[in-house]
Amino acid sequence: MQKENNTALSSAATSRIRHRKRSNEVIPELSKANGGNLLVDDRNKYKSMWIRTYSTVWMIGGFALIVYMGHLYITAMVVVIQLFMAKELFNLLRKAHEDSHLPGFRLLNWHFFFTAMLFVYGRLLSQPLVNTVTSDKFLYQFVSSLVKYHMAICYFLYIAGFMWFILTLKKKMYKYQFGQYAWTHMILIVVFTQSSFTVANIFEGIFWFLLPASLIVINDIFAYIIGFFFGRTPLIKLSPKKTWEGFIGASVTTIISAFVLANILGRFQWLTCPRKDLSTGWLQCDPGPLFKPEYYTLPGWIRQWFPWKEISILPVQWHVLCLGLFASIIAPFGGFFASGFKRAFKIKDFGDSIPGHGGITDRMDCQMVMAVFAYIYHQSFVVREGISVEMILDQILTHLTFEEQQTLLIKLGQILQERLGHS
Repeated sequence: MQKENNTALSSAATSRIRHRKRSNEVIPELSKANGGNLLVDDRNKYKSMWIRTYSTVWMIGGFALIVYMGHLYITAMVVVIQLFMAKELFNLLRKAHEDSHLPGFRLLNWHFFFTAMLFVYGRLLSQPLVNTVTSDKFLYQFVSSLVKYHMAICYFLYIAGFMWFILTLKKKMYKYQFGQYAWTHMILIVVFTQSSFTVANIFEGIFWFLLPASLIVINDIFAYIIGFFFGRTPLIKLSPKKTWEGFIGASVTTIISAFVLANILGRFQWLTCPRKDLSTGWLQCDPGPLFKPEYYTLPGWIRQWFPWKEISILPVQWHVLCLGLFASIIAPFGGFFASGFKRAFKIKDFGDSIPGHGGITDRMDCQMVMAVFAYIYHQSFVVREGISVEMILDQILTHLTFEEQQTLLIKLGQILQERLGHS
């Protein structure tokens, strides 16, 4: 009798174990009632397309208005986007029951977030801020002190958050708390740090922000449209609605658009001039050799078919072909990463703030990857090497006090007078 009971208990335990294993397995996706996974087979595709189109028009219109308003407004837009992304991602792994036993724990996540924001933007915007207050002696000295001790301030803010975290640890909650701690830092590294490169691109010239961002939008739109009507071959299992037809068609369209858009955007000084301060005034500058047109005479057989005898090409157009290639082939992997991430947590979207698109994070996955590449490419292959007068002035204004600057001016004047006297 005892043997039979043991056998029954053993089989029940084995059944429970097998049941748990089955529950953790990924169930193959079957075709829904409204059609298969591909957009071309989806019976509700026109309804979702109109919702998506309506949201896209509003987003592009608002984006164009903010770009017209200038560098500071674009930066503010990026900060707002980062806040929404952080909110969506913080909420992803939160559990209401555990949070109810940890008062103030959510506030700790935001403490780390704003400390990271102060560190990154302090590094990026310190020089423009100094250039803005140069005319006011008191403000200049105050800002210079903040810039000098900026790293120390951020470090002690982080250490304060670290101590706060340790002091709030509770028994039986360790796993959840350390999981949230690791999750917060992953958000800061993978999401916030990458998207902050966008601001660096803005102050190098709106062109270096607007063009890469536009290429991602163009690639996304044409991948959707071409896949919508012609997509038949699945591209990747992580994102079942993506097709090879959409991927290839969008790649060709994006590269062509990059070449054409660069010629249009590169002719406006408002977009090409770098911003050296935090003012909102209109910009005028020497566009530099990259944005000065070069003229090429067309062969005779082409002139027989077209009315143009020559065409003008900006040298920067050859650079943006690399940006277009990256936006077409590499940047979509940011979207694939996000798709895999959502599948791991069994969610459809990161949020629902944009009808037809999901959350802010769903729209920014590829943009983050593109922003980092655009910044690295600009600094590596576009910015001229060597020391310029502007670089030296920036160092003087940032690291020397007002009295030291006056002393430097007097000594430089004496040296120049001696050289003029000897000549």
